[in-house]
Amino acid sequence: MKPHRIRGVKKSAGRLAGQVALVTGGAVRLGRAIALALAREGCHVAINYHRSAAAARAVVGELRAFGVDARALRADVSLPAGARRLVRETLRHFGRLDLLVNNAAVFFRTPLPLTTPGQWDRILAVNLRGPFLVSQTAARAMRRAGRGRIVNIADVAAVRPWPAYIPYCVSKAGLVMLTKGLALALAPQVQVNCVAPGAVLLPADASPALRRRLRREVPMGREGDPQDVAAAVLFFASCPRYITGQVLFVDGGLTAT
Repeated sequence: MKPHRIRGVKKSAGRLAGQVALVTGGAVRLGRAIALALAREGCHVAINYHRSAAAARAVVGELRAFGVDARALRADVSLPAGARRLVRETLRHFGRLDLLVNNAAVFFRTPLPLTTPGQWDRILAVNLRGPFLVSQTAARAMRRAGRGRIVNIADVAAVRPWPAYIPYCVSKAGLVMLTKGLALALAPQVQVNCVAPGAVLLPADASPALRRRLRREVPMGREGDPQDVAAAVLFFASCPRYITGQVLFVDGGLTAT
């Protein structure tokens, strides 16, 4: 990929000035926080969404306020054609792709007796097949350019199973292994690492009792903040090139217990 001059955008400062990132699921929640953190560091950002069109348009406006270029791209990352189109449109608009953040995910309760094959397939398709498909396509462009970075967003559920969310836990455990496999397959040109959040952005319907229990269990005594996760992504986006295949738990010490 040749360097691409993005017109109509002021030259910005920051650790990632002039680079281009693609953040899947970038319109809401953690994805939004990650996209904003990247823009603050001067990175142009393509945010992927599936159904959150209004939120995606709003985030694009927020990103551009930092003096970077931004674009919202609709795609279902669990489909091969959607993943290919997403990367292709990013390259067409920005001319390069330096960083891929695989953040898109679905999360809902699946008690063992009630879990259907359709629920299993949906969770694994978005949370695991999606990152594989987008990474597979993005890696081709990154290797042609001679460098690139992929950051996967997993979860402490990858190593601490939740019996009412088994498909979700399996998808995140698979994402950790995908990180390690991609790191080996794409070295030395592309670094692949993983951020695994703990109790960050709990569901809106989380009960006060659940929140109190989590605070008791987490050594830091509180829920995490989206900025904690975004900071970890920024680390991997700018860390030494000798770091690859690693998983960084952002969980207040929960996995140390």
